[in-house]
Amino acid sequence: MSQTTSQQIHVVGLGVNAEASLLPEAEAMIRALPDTGLLVGSERQLAMVSRLSPQAAQLVLPKLSELQTVLDEALQNDTKQVVILASGDPLYFGIGAWVKRHFSHYSMVFYPNVSSIQAACHQIGLSLQEAEVVSVHGRPLASLRRHLHQGRRLVLLTDAKSHPRAIAQECVDFGLTQSQITVCERLGYADQRVTPFSAESLAKQDTTFDPLNVVIVETSDQSARFPATPGFKDELFVTDKGDGKGMITKREVRLAILSYLGAEAGEVIWDIGAGCGGVAIELAYWNAQSGIYAVEHHPERFACLEQNRDRFGVVHNLTTVNGRAPQALGSLPSPNRVFVGGSDGEMAELLETVWQRLPLGGVLLVSSVTDATQMAAMAFLAQRDAQDDAMDESVTLQVQRSERLAGSRMRRPHLPVTLWRFEKKRFEKRQLGKPEMGAMI
Repeated sequence: MSQTTSQQIHVVGLGVNAEASLLPEAEAMIRALPDTGLLVGSERQLAMVSRLSPQAAQLVLPKLSELQTVLDEALQNDTKQVVILASGDPLYFGIGAWVKRHFSHYSMVFYPNVSSIQAACHQIGLSLQEAEVVSVHGRPLASLRRHLHQGRRLVLLTDAKSHPRAIAQECVDFGLTQSQITVCERLGYADQRVTPFSAESLAKQDTTFDPLNVVIVETSDQSARFPATPGFKDELFVTDKGDGKGMITKREVRLAILSYLGAEAGEVIWDIGAGCGGVAIELAYWNAQSGIYAVEHHPERFACLEQNRDRFGVVHNLTTVNGRAPQALGSLPSPNRVFVGGSDGEMAELLETVWQRLPLGGVLLVSSVTDATQMAAMAFLAQRDAQDDAMDESVTLQVQRSERLAGSRMRRPHLPVTLWRFEKKRFEKRQLGKPEMGAMI
């Protein structure tokens, strides 16, 4: 509960039933609402509790974009208590988190209940701790793709576009045809229905399901399209010169970049000179809680970047920016970490711009291949040494891949790549034992 005020917001879970199943304290609170109280919910939700508080005013839940203004106006006038009704459990993929973010300056009380997710798991005896809950409600169905690996147990909150048949088709497209899909409709109602399908059979059916449904996907042990560990094969990416052969950071170097960059949950990360998106895609795929911004000005590579964004299902947390850095960076939120994979000849200005935007503790990782980018990185290193404002390290990677030539195996070398890592010091005084430059490998 936040600071105490004369107004209160109560967020009440109604459970998963045709009739409201309230905690005793929630029912007592609604019954005691004064005539200056306000009940907010859908028409169905209001009908479930209106008998408990005929004296309170009622408001049919508007769009969330409008709800904040409506409630602020009500609370600033005569309304003393607002009750927001929520299906299931309000703090488990419900409206509760939204209320907490937007009304933290008011006193709030939350009342838990059984969620549709719990109810669905209990229908098939699936332990909640073994399930991964994924919401595709109000999100592109492509966002499911990052979760489609073998041996997963997914509980999906759906909407009209992310319906059971479309979910089954995604499984089929990813090679998981034998996955078990259970559709749970109208849970808690007298006519509830729980129906199992294989992904392959459901994708071929033209069955209509009730809009009130939860879908459980138990993926098969078949090999999925994408591996469940970092380091996607280059040929999985769409590029400007054929799959895996164009402007894309190669797999071995990409893995090193992910490691040296060290993304954390909730951070903003820039990938500048993203090319066809190898680094940006993997950053977004493995860091679902981070916001990734991929900047690329070349039109053909940018088109590939957007195709890869959809192919890998990172549509929720990867923002593509078609522009040239540093000019295109002005409107972006300030980053916690930045990877510079290309600069198109403006490396010195770009590095200085990025360094100014980074907070203390922020990380800048620079990739250099050409003599010009090597020199720019070394000049930037000299600046940091002069200012004594960074901890730095670097590593040079030389990759040789095995290939066949005339029936024999040979190792074809790729151009060496040097990664330069700069971390903005949190303290002004020089640290003893400054790390030395990393070994060349």
